[in-house]
Amino acid sequence: MEKSVEEIVKRAVSEKSIEDIAREAIPTIAVLGIGGAGSNIVSWMKEKEVSGAKIYALNTDAKHLSITKADKRILLGFQVCAGLGCGGFPEQGSKAAEESSDEIERAIAGSGLVFITAGLGGGTGTGASPVIAKIAKDMGALTLAVITIPFQVERARLVKAKEGLGRLVESCDAVIVIDNNRLRKVAGNLPLSEAFGVANELIATFIKNVSETIAIPSLVNLDFADLKAIMTGSGVCAIGVGDGMGDTKVEDSVQKALNTQLLDIGDLKKCEGALVHIEGGDDMTLEDVNRAGEIVMGTVSPTARASWGARVNSKMQGAMRATVVLAGVESPFLVEGLSPFGALRPKVGKEVEVLEKPPAEEEVKKKRRWW
Repeated sequence: MEKSVEEIVKRAVSEKSIEDIAREAIPTIAVLGIGGAGSNIVSWMKEKEVSGAKIYALNTDAKHLSITKADKRILLGFQVCAGLGCGGFPEQGSKAAEESSDEIERAIAGSGLVFITAGLGGGTGTGASPVIAKIAKDMGALTLAVITIPFQVERARLVKAKEGLGRLVESCDAVIVIDNNRLRKVAGNLPLSEAFGVANELIATFIKNVSETIAIPSLVNLDFADLKAIMTGSGVCAIGVGDGMGDTKVEDSVQKALNTQLLDIGDLKKCEGALVHIEGGDDMTLEDVNRAGEIVMGTVSPTARASWGARVNSKMQGAMRATVVLAGVESPFLVEGLSPFGALRPKVGKEVEVLEKPPAEEEVKKKRRWW
């Protein structure tokens, strides 16, 4: 007598060990760095040897891609860009990603969680990221983007970034936005190149921590199902990082993370979810982690969902670092229109009312003639 499919499945499951099932329950994680900025971020991650995730670099610029470190490198749109880049045109980036869609699908096949990281405002990152995000989401992966947007003075790049972010929000489950204008909150008075390095490291560290907390047993593991429940359909998200020392390390680190969000957002009480990651030394306790979660939940909406994970880093004895992601926030960057370029310039001297010059007498006579 033939056995039913249900009986076969039950027997197969019963023959597996708990360890086997646990390994299979961990989602395959792919990290995709798109364009120049995205490639720089994944190069940093590759050097740090991220566990539990496969790292990809995707670019239209063959020269930059050749020095990028990743598990796999994909040259986008050779027929469209010939390996020379997009020249700052997002339309070219979109076409390049579409041309290479089959290779992208093969690379991320079977991934349950896909991170996309890029800098918006240029050609490849801005144009290709939404296309690649849609591919990942259509394949069933939880698709999260972590991107940067330009400085206010970069007018042309800012306009492109806003358009690209709008498309990315439509293609992803959630988009974590880092505004370069707010980098000073974490970068202080560092030189420009070092300040950008801080942003790259922040993005890379966040992705690394989330990936490893899901994939590797930790003090408090981040449940993938909870992550999916919080992030699916969350739209724009904000991220903040804070450090604390000594007896008040929990309160200090979490409050700094909440008060230094790297995106201009509206009322925190309106956010729909929170993702909290805590890193501390061997002296970190479960009570510390629980207290961090309580502080965050006391700040956001009472109905917001929250999930948190914690990892022990022996080098952080007596210290703690909190990373907080607020999901489903209201961002003026998307909601409000861009200010006219002139409004970005500082006012000099007194404002003078400009009157229209009266027309010359001869011009008035001409207008009165009807022949």
